[in-house]
Amino acid sequence: MRRTFLKVCLVLASTLSGGTAMAQELDMLRLAIGQRGNWENSPAELGQQAGIFAKHGLKLDILYTQGGGETMQAVISGSVDIGVGVGTSGILSAFSKGAPVRAIANSTTGANDLFWYVSADSPVQSFKDAGDKTVAFSSNGSSTNTMVLGLMQEFGIEAEPVATGSPASTWTQAMSGQVDIGWSAPPRGVQELQDGKIRVIARGSDVPSLRNQTVRLMITSASVLEAKEDEIKRYVEAYAETLDYMYSDPKAVEAYAKWVEVPVEVAEKTRDDFYPKENLRIDRLSGMDDAMADAVRLKFIPKVLTEAQLDELIQYPAGHSE
Repeated sequence: MRRTFLKVCLVLASTLSGGTAMAQELDMLRLAIGQRGNWENSPAELGQQAGIFAKHGLKLDILYTQGGGETMQAVISGSVDIGVGVGTSGILSAFSKGAPVRAIANSTTGANDLFWYVSADSPVQSFKDAGDKTVAFSSNGSSTNTMVLGLMQEFGIEAEPVATGSPASTWTQAMSGQVDIGWSAPPRGVQELQDGKIRVIARGSDVPSLRNQTVRLMITSASVLEAKEDEIKRYVEAYAETLDYMYSDPKAVEAYAKWVEVPVEVAEKTRDDFYPKENLRIDRLSGMDDAMADAVRLKFIPKVLTEAQLDELIQYPAGHSE
């Protein structure tokens, strides 16, 4: 009996030792991701839970930020290897000023997911009524920053943009009257819309040039790209596999709903109504001419980048299209 017990302990110890060795074989990548809980920004979390990144020999250390501007600063400072969901205008601005940022994949194309809202009893009926109002965006250099400026120009109004951080912190400020118009991205706000607590007065897609434009990208630094080229290539491959899983396996929606603490039906509505898979395709790159023109018009960059500069900035491991 004693020998049997010792044998079991030895087998267990051997198994645990092997598991530890296996874990140590995984290459670590540090990620900064804007807006925890957005469907668009969830592949790292869901893919790691499902073992997809481990299958590609990777372990992800994930830091969530208040927005794309904060995410980009983490990349530039060297605090992380990869930034996810960084606004294209902000990237163009940083690159034009000499920051060694490199775009490695599409985060999202199109702008229908982001929306601006008011409480149900607000006198503001549309964005045309936002003149002299405070309008929320996440952080300086983010895609929401670009969109607020674009909406102001599109509707011909002068409003006061205010950085309010995440959808959750923005909700508190909007519903308490600290800002007149809040911003959000699903799943935050989906239930409140259904319950009639808030009204949508604008979407990012109300700016025509943003409808088919790659508005957020994944980035790294030039030094990390050189040092970890193989790891980044495997990261992009695992990310693409995770997207396939998220749009084909009901378990992915269930995992997402549990993670962000919403009903499964809200999670499904978030995915199906706001995030077409085509818009998240990692190799997609659309409307860069429009993106640069918008960045010039909104004073993010002094002039459009040259082809040589774009070739230096865009470093998709899997190539890019459009």
